[in-house]
Amino acid sequence: MPEWVRVTAAEDIPAGEKIAVSVNGEDIAIFNVDGTLYAIGDICTHAEASLAEGDFYDEIVECPLHGSSFDVTSGRALGLPAMGNVGKYAVKVEDGAIFVDPTPMTPRTTR
Repeated sequence: MPEWVRVTAAEDIPAGEKIAVSVNGEDIAIFNVDGTLYAIGDICTHAEASLAEGDFYDEIVECPLHGSSFDVTSGRALGLPAMGNVGKYAVKVEDGAIFVDPTPMTPRTTR
């Protein structure tokens, strides 16, 4: 059963924006793609960099250190030097607030 934790107001992440949050020790990045929210692990699988600090366009975020790209809908690495998956988290909006389940739906992998 999901453990929903309120992280911010929905208005804090308009379309095309992102935010980093820490939920029960999990570093999570939330992305708004045309009104749909996606939550993935915030730390690049190649280097200790916050993906929420990288460039974000369409459904892709680039790591600010070495330019690895990740699919924000799945957390999957799309380009080297990163490999694997940063993890995917359940996210929902309820009563104007964004909630995240800190248990990954897809675990972090480095291959």
